Amino acid sequence: MEEKILDIKHLSKSYGQHEVLKDIDFSVETGDVISIIGASGSGKSTLLRCINLLETADSGEILYHGENVLDRKVKAAAYRAKVGMVFQSFNLFNNMTVLDNCIVGQVKVLKKSKDEAKAESMKFLEKVGMAPYINAKPRQLSGGQKQRVAIARAMAMNPEVLLFDEPTSALDPEMVGEVLNVMRSLASGGMTMLVVTHEMEFARDVSNKVVYMNKGVICEQGSPERIFGAAQKQETRDFLSRFRNN
Repeated sequence: MEEKILDIKHLSKSYGQHEVLKDIDFSVETGDVISIIGASGSGKSTLLRCINLLETADSGEILYHGENVLDRKVKAAAYRAKVGMVFQSFNLFNNMTVLDNCIVGQVKVLKKSKDEAKAESMKFLEKVGMAPYINAKPRQLSGGQKQRVAIARAMAMNPEVLLFDEPTSALDPEMVGEVLNVMRSLASGGMTMLVVTHEMEFARDVSNKVVYMNKGVICEQGSPERIFGAAQKQETRDFLSRFRNN
């Protein structure tokens, strides 16, 4: 049986009177590639930000190996090293080179030596095809290149799980493929991934689980075959109907 890494239980989040997440329940096991799909405003990104402790849930639990990370005793930086995040807008440090972007977290959070952090960074920059650009600053890179650096930076922290918040939505169409190819490669290498995405082909072909969200609730979850081929709920079928012929 696969080991459960994350277990989200009865998670809720509101902004004022607006309930963004309502009683969310699902779990992430070792090796899972879970795509979270749904219309804009359905709570997908807020869910990811709550899991990464960038937003504070109002109620419920986020269990990481059985420990509730919403407990005040949990150190967010150490947890985030294990549950890494790749953002829609890259979030690179503009005043640092590509290499230094990948080194800084390892030195500050993981307390690695600079040489050790550099070796680890180079390994992952090579993996995503960005080794030739180690001395470039983010402003000199395309969106697709920035996102590949962001993925290498997250991987260099040696996370157990990588969270992707719409990693291709800020990219020009011709850049999307290069980032999805890196993500496919990570998935095939066994990386545990939780991906908020509008890329239905990725969700259908690469994921082993799909979660469909609507208006802050999980309407349906299951295998891609079931969600894309035999969804139980009408709202899921309506959302997916435009992708049927792809």
